[in-house]
Amino acid sequence: MKESFPIAPKHPKEITQHDRTRIDNYFWMRYKEDPEVLKYLHAESDYLEEVMQRTKPLQEGIFLEMKGRIKEDDASVPEKDGGYFYYTRYEAGKQYPLYCRKKDSNDASEEVLLDQNAIAEGKNFCRIGAFRVSPDTTKLAYSIDPDGSEICVLQIKDLATGELLADKITNTFGSVYNHAGVEWMSDGKSFIYMTLDAAQRAYSVHRHVLGTDPATDVLLYEESDETFSLWLLKSRSDAYIQLFSRSTVTNEWRILPTDGSSDNFKVFQPRITGLEYLISHHADQFFIVTNENAQNFKLMVTPIEETTKENWSEVIAHRPDVFIEDLDTFEDFIVLYERRDGFTQIRISDPDSVSNVRYIPFPEPVYAVSTMPNPEFKTDKLRIKYTSLVTPNSVIDYHTLTGKWDVKKVDEIPSGYDASQYESARAYATAPDGTQVPMSIVYKKGMQKDGSNSTLLYGYGSYGFSMEAAFNANRLSLLDRGFVYVISHIRGGSEMGRAWYDNGKMLNKKNTFTDFIACAEQLIKDGYTRKDKLAIMGGSAGGLLVGACLTMRPDLFGAVICDVPFVDVINTMSDASIPLTTLEYDQWGNPDNKEYFDYIMSYSPYDNVQATEYPHTLITTGLNDPRVAYWEPAKFAAKLRELKTNDNLLLLKTNFDAGHAGASGRYDYLKEIAFKFAFLIDRLETKQ
Repeated sequence: MKESFPIAPKHPKEITQHDRTRIDNYFWMRYKEDPEVLKYLHAESDYLEEVMQRTKPLQEGIFLEMKGRIKEDDASVPEKDGGYFYYTRYEAGKQYPLYCRKKDSNDASEEVLLDQNAIAEGKNFCRIGAFRVSPDTTKLAYSIDPDGSEICVLQIKDLATGELLADKITNTFGSVYNHAGVEWMSDGKSFIYMTLDAAQRAYSVHRHVLGTDPATDVLLYEESDETFSLWLLKSRSDAYIQLFSRSTVTNEWRILPTDGSSDNFKVFQPRITGLEYLISHHADQFFIVTNENAQNFKLMVTPIEETTKENWSEVIAHRPDVFIEDLDTFEDFIVLYERRDGFTQIRISDPDSVSNVRYIPFPEPVYAVSTMPNPEFKTDKLRIKYTSLVTPNSVIDYHTLTGKWDVKKVDEIPSGYDASQYESARAYATAPDGTQVPMSIVYKKGMQKDGSNSTLLYGYGSYGFSMEAAFNANRLSLLDRGFVYVISHIRGGSEMGRAWYDNGKMLNKKNTFTDFIACAEQLIKDGYTRKDKLAIMGGSAGGLLVGACLTMRPDLFGAVICDVPFVDVINTMSDASIPLTTLEYDQWGNPDNKEYFDYIMSYSPYDNVQATEYPHTLITTGLNDPRVAYWEPAKFAAKLRELKTNDNLLLLKTNFDAGHAGASGRYDYLKEIAFKFAFLIDRLETKQ
């Protein structure tokens, strides 16, 4: 069947850099105000609907399967903070959570702090950014991202009356990860927040006093270096608000007492190019994790009054086989999150960090573990989340004095799940330079290594983010249809230590792609799959990964999913007005430097599309995406459609109401996953 697919018009633009001229036929797509842009995006969407119409029953079936695996009236495990237990819960049929609390005990009456469903009513997108209750527990500061642009509106709710105060601040930062972005002073009458510049970089910090005009808010700090952005958090001790200026390779912290004894942030240790450090307050000192003369980081300590590095004393020396990723301080114990041989390990000690050292044991050889918020400073428990490729997410209270493992919750799968029906494995691929690249593999028992299995290889490999071997109930819809699912732990992440990251960025970036290709070839060699049954998937910088592998080895894959892919690397990194560009010169390189320009040009997917045969390809984007602008995926799709020489399917799926993370509602999000899975099943000719 030959469908009439859309052809994007060419509006050639000449781009000159480093004495070379490039013609970009699709540069015009970045101008959203041009009617041709939306016309093209909608034409692609219409085409997608046409050719995927026959998979509608499959999409609906997969959606119902995934919906059946979530407990629709679920609730998180309450977390004690002061005199309240805080939690979120869902009601059946509703897209968004309710943010709730109970006073003193789980048996008390419920107080709904925020119903996101009510806020989202009539909207196609709604995300809660910052979320912080005041120290006196009477007010809630929260922000809303209404369209996926990550530009938030900050509001204050009186928890006694339920009314919104007149205080309303626009253009604020609200984290997509952990509700950070605003922190209260201890008086409960003022708070600290961050605003964004024209490139949507968190760059300025202000203090707001309740009841005053935000236009009069005091500017406490402005980050003038465009290669740095800001992050705000309160110490677990509640004694300090900590301001974090960060670039890819350099950090700088400032601290502000929450008791109002100072009106200004104090620099902890002035920035030095290449010096990275984390801080955590405890009693009359700060603990510091730093990379100074320590590639895998070491632990230091310093007095509160003398925080510059000449006062730091070493507590735990650098270890070449152990990477210190993070630390948490509690009143009676210290926690280090380390990574050894690709896995997280949790080290607990007395407050001096060297006495009574113990590690939390984990029940499986291949697993993933992460820390929960743990807001209480005075406690004898550490709450963690444990999972594996075959074990559903479990919330655990680890008793630090006795070693007791107290399971508070295991994610329920209402439609049923039998872990004994699935198997996981660890395997390795050999990269071109001889490096052994780990892979985590899961499949349904009975799988035969005869090369006939549909296989999905997933990867990321950027920013030092490690891909964990974690459970995902949605994945069962593939495994139950005979898929093998593989996570590649390629360079560019930090699974195997900091050197693993350093060897997958800047002028080493192509190691990330060749590692991934080596994983694909190893899976074929080991009999898991064959080329026409092998699919690859990645999002954002992982979209760059699969986009680069698509253009480097189009013969190797049967299907490709590029989610919100960063594929127009040269143009984006050459434009400082685009969000994240200036922050990432130390990640990809600055194309103003000819060495980096030439290197990026050698792998940038958009610049390496050739006239050749390409596998079935699905490319996704969000019209309001501030991290990877919609025009990158759109241009990539247009150029692939122009040059590809076969009839394999090429689809561009645009979410016109969302940003980088896609749909905000839980059911809408499942429908997006169901579409992708249906695409894979259909294109790889897998049993439905």
